[in-house]
Amino acid sequence: MSDVGINKSAILLLTLGADEAAEVMKFLEPKEVQKISTAMVALKNLTREEISVVFEEFHQIAAEKTTFGMDSDAYIRDMLQKALGDDKAAGLIDRILHNSDTSGIESLKWMDPASIAELVSNEHPQIIATIMVHLEPDQAASVLSLLAERTRNDVMLRIATLDSVQPVALHELNDVLTKLLSGNAVTKKSIKGGVRTAAEILNFIGGTQEAVLDSVRGHDADLAQKIMDEMFVFEDLMDIEDRGIQLILREVQSESLIVALKGASEELRDKILKNMSQRAAEMLREDLESKGPVKLSEVESEQKEILKIVRRLSDEGQVSIGGKGDEAYV
Repeated sequence: MSDVGINKSAILLLTLGADEAAEVMKFLEPKEVQKISTAMVALKNLTREEISVVFEEFHQIAAEKTTFGMDSDAYIRDMLQKALGDDKAAGLIDRILHNSDTSGIESLKWMDPASIAELVSNEHPQIIATIMVHLEPDQAASVLSLLAERTRNDVMLRIATLDSVQPVALHELNDVLTKLLSGNAVTKKSIKGGVRTAAEILNFIGGTQEAVLDSVRGHDADLAQKIMDEMFVFEDLMDIEDRGIQLILREVQSESLIVALKGASEELRDKILKNMSQRAAEMLREDLESKGPVKLSEVESEQKEILKIVRRLSDEGQVSIGGKGDEAYV
C-alpha cells in the first residue's frame, strides 16, 4: 500500500466511527494496520473537500467489487492504542478479539522488541530460534539485536539449520508462552526455519550483521555462504533487470526513493534513473542534488522499506533477485 493509499485509508477509517473501523481493521495485514494507525495520529485539520474526495473514490472502488478479498488477522490492538489511547481502546479491543484464535506465540506480535527480548533472554537458544522464525523478519532482527552477542550468534545458527518445527513441539512451546502472556489458543501449523529465514532476518539486523555471519562461518563456512547467497541488500538492485526495476519503481514513493538513493552508489543511481521517464529522471536528479544531509538511519530505513517491496514482488514471481537467473514476469 502506497503512502497516498495509507493516508486515504486513515481518513476513511477516522470518519467511519470506532465500531465500523474496527470491523475493517480485522481484515488488514499487520504492517498495513501499523502504517495506517501512524497516519491516523498524524492527520490534522481535514477539510470537508479532502474527506469528500476520499469517500467518492472509495464508493467508486467498492461499487466494482463484491468483497475486499482479505483473509489475514489484524494488528488491531496496536492500531487502536495508537489512535485512541489505552483507556479508550481497551473495551473495543475486547470486543474485537473476543473468541479470537490468538495463540501465545501470536501474542508476541503485539509486543515491542524490548519486551520480547526480556521475555526470552533466559530461554534456551533453540527455543528462542523457534520463536524468532514465527515473527516478521524485521521484528525478529530487532529482538536479536537486543540479546547478548553470544546468544544472538547461537540463535542465528540454529535458525539457519532449523528445517521445521513440528506441531507437537510448537504446541508445547505455545503452552508455555500462553501461560506467560495469558493467551488461550493453540496454533496448529508448523513453522519453517532454514537458510532463507536466517537471511531475511539478517537483512534487517543492522550493524551486527557481519559479526553474526562470522560466527556462523566459524561453525560452518558453507552454511554462511548459503545465507549470504540468500541475502539481498539495496545495492543488489543492480542485479535486477530493467523491467524488474520499472515494476519496483511503480510502488515506491518519490520521497522514499530520494532518501534511499542518498546512500546508494552512482552506478545504482544511474540504473534507477535510466528506468524512469526523462521528465521523472530529471526531477529525481534535481531533488537528489537539492536534498540536504540525511541521517544514515533514515537512509537505511527507507532502503529497507524498498527492499520489502522487492522481496514481495520476488515472492509473487514478478521480479528475480539474488542472481538466480530467473526471468521477470509481468
